[in-house]
Amino acid sequence: MKNQEINKQAFASSYGAGKLVVLGGGESGVGTAILGKQKGYEVFVSDAGEIGNKFKEVLLKNEISFEENKHTESKILVADVVMKSPGIPGSMPLILKLKAKGISVISEIEFAAKYTDATIVGITGSNGKTTTTMLVHHILKDAGLNVGIAGNIGISFAKQIAQGSRENYVVELSSFQLDDIENFNCHIAILTNITPDHLDRYDYDFEKYIASKFRITKNQKASDYLIYDADDEAINTWLKDNNTKAKLLPFSLKKELAYGAFLKDNTIIININKDTFKMPISTLAVKGKHNVKNTMAATMAAQLLQIRKEAIKESLSNFEGVEHRLENVAKVKGVEYINDSKATNINATFYALECMDRQTVWIVGGVDKGNDYSDLLPLVREKVKAIVCLGLDNQKIKDMFGNVVDIVVETAGAEEAVKVAHKLSENGDAVLLSPACASFDLFENYEDRGRQFKDAVRNL
Repeated sequence: MKNQEINKQAFASSYGAGKLVVLGGGESGVGTAILGKQKGYEVFVSDAGEIGNKFKEVLLKNEISFEENKHTESKILVADVVMKSPGIPGSMPLILKLKAKGISVISEIEFAAKYTDATIVGITGSNGKTTTTMLVHHILKDAGLNVGIAGNIGISFAKQIAQGSRENYVVELSSFQLDDIENFNCHIAILTNITPDHLDRYDYDFEKYIASKFRITKNQKASDYLIYDADDEAINTWLKDNNTKAKLLPFSLKKELAYGAFLKDNTIIININKDTFKMPISTLAVKGKHNVKNTMAATMAAQLLQIRKEAIKESLSNFEGVEHRLENVAKVKGVEYINDSKATNINATFYALECMDRQTVWIVGGVDKGNDYSDLLPLVREKVKAIVCLGLDNQKIKDMFGNVVDIVVETAGAEEAVKVAHKLSENGDAVLLSPACASFDLFENYEDRGRQFKDAVRNL
């Protein structure tokens, strides 16, 4: 039996064709199933919930065996390799049983990367990773590179590789995806920042979450690059105490750097090659301090891929930004409505409130992930005239801000929240949806929350 386990482990590490079990029938799972079948695996997809119709149709069309609303252990524990959806925690009993049997449990990113030799720019961080991913992709695409965008965005990495690999990929990576990599590597890694998030998944231990983020540099070589926020305390501490083989490329808003990117006289200055890059922040399409940092990171990645300075500047000035991230929805009776539904943690909401230049009615709340709201107090005192709670349990928000803001109202849906905010606001104000929480109590996901907010605003 022991030899059988060892053989299974060796098999799984090389990912030769055999039995591939996919846990989770969503975007990443179905993409992996398609790629796995193409590469000669016997594929079985298992989902504890219902599989959406669009994914079910794909599985049926590709003649891939699947089950829903259950996990049949007898069909799963015989796998040679298992790809699990990022949403499934590693502490789940079934996952522990798989690992005890020596069966490799990996992420879609790990599985897919085996089948491409493309240059990969990988981007992670608590905040800013979607904007930075889209910005890097925008610059590279504008410059004429053969480039795909994957990870937490759009079509799964695995499905794209099954459809024909590109020469370059820009991949947004969550900590959950990084937790299940073994050999995955990116030539250029970007770490935008690390602030407490998803701590419910990491035993409420910030150090475990930090370690998860730094898995992005785990397999990097001396010829690879790690672009990082030099103003971030958690990042600096990890780099002081740990080693990476990658070449370090810092960016900062607080200090001038001899090597890397910094801000001086409202101008981005980058010194990573002989030719200094300079661009005034007034010419950037996206606003806010956090977006200056995202721009620095994206620009350095583009420079490393030999994109011309003028091409980079043109792309930075015409980039349209990210849906659900500080997205201007409409102006109604002199009130600006802003959709920041993607702000699912405190740090993201901090950036949003920092950007507000007028009195604000703040819509906040949802599923609390162990939030400490105290960091927001100074900004709330200065900028927020009323709070509209959007969640099933708002007690923490009321306790923290009840003495700071005169008006705190509870609502149970996007339409009601927008109507209440409309009544509380006046000409010249802003209404900001920036929840600082996950969305799963009232909505399918943050996109659903953002869309419902936008629909409600347009119906005013």
